[in-house]
Amino acid sequence: MEKSLTNFHHTGLCPIRDVLSRLGDKWSMLVLVTLNVNGTMRFNEIFRTLDDISQRMLTVTLRTLEADGLVHRQVYPEVPPRVEYGLTEKGRSLMPSLQNLIDWAEMNMPAR
Repeated sequence: MEKSLTNFHHTGLCPIRDVLSRLGDKWSMLVLVTLNVNGTMRFNEIFRTLDDISQRMLTVTLRTLEADGLVHRQVYPEVPPRVEYGLTEKGRSLMPSLQNLIDWAEMNMPAR
């Protein structure tokens, strides 16, 4: 009797692929964790806390996270304009799962 296998093909709905494509890049999880720990932040504050990200890559990452509904961008009509970023409710709901992944990594990855 042949065993029925669960497929993870790239066609159709595959939540695992969707999550990995959105969060599997080098910066997305770090930006989310930074906003979770520090709260609402301005662009340059995020940039300084990550240190080794380029301004262009931070811009792209923030735009992607905003398009995915995980980060909210608030523009204040001031001179000069002030822009702040924070987690949305959807972004906050993701943080316990990310924290579990971080905790696992800290317990299981060798110290360098």
